[in-house]
Amino acid sequence: MRTLVIGDIHGGLKALEQVLAMANVTIDDHLIFLGDYVDGWSDSANVIAYLMALSKRQKTTLIRGNHDDLVQQWLEGKEMSSKWLKHGGQSTIDSYKNFTQEDIETHIAFYKTFKDYYIDSKNRMFCHAGFQNINGPEHEWYNTAFFWDRTLWEMVCAMREDLTPKDLLYPKRLTLFREIFIGHTPTTRIDKTTPVNKANVWNLDTGAAFKGPLTVMAVDTKEFWQSEPLPLLYPDENGRN
Repeated sequence: MRTLVIGDIHGGLKALEQVLAMANVTIDDHLIFLGDYVDGWSDSANVIAYLMALSKRQKTTLIRGNHDDLVQQWLEGKEMSSKWLKHGGQSTIDSYKNFTQEDIETHIAFYKTFKDYYIDSKNRMFCHAGFQNINGPEHEWYNTAFFWDRTLWEMVCAMREDLTPKDLLYPKRLTLFREIFIGHTPTTRIDKTTPVNKANVWNLDTGAAFKGPLTVMAVDTKEFWQSEPLPLLYPDENGRN
């Protein structure tokens, strides 16, 4: 059985189907999704429906992203900020136009099953954004850190590459886990469209919300597969550009 980790999808169902086929996913694989399934391309609601069906036929772990949290709030009838509409929210609203209220209630129940983070048997942590407490994620005061925080990724990007866990300046957060897998902050911000490793942190958000591809990685071997860049799959749309 392989453990495969999947980066931010942002409504790109065509990319998700393409890259899972490229990775030759089988019923024996454990799929870990890092969140942000919605807000971007036109298939947000369809992505959720696809993941619901997928979860019924094989082992999946679905992490909550900040956009997933926002969409859940909207589906539950909460008043939303105009900022959300400008950052992919409108495309998600449009994607739900042909879904019944019964469908929406089923989706809300599914959103509520998403995890803030997941730690596997090999002490590898998976979350959407990161965590802040130096004593570990179980000590966080607010769960929003898991899907909004960017300090973990900014920290490892700013670290000296020669630092080791034995150094006094080495961040305690990083010593808690063998590896940490995140999304949230696109690697395209540092001019990369492939997974990026800094210290023991792997970033799998390769910019699918914008002009990049969607990525699937085998956690043990670090082999990865990528879809076509999303603008090629949705040529009449802008995603979150």
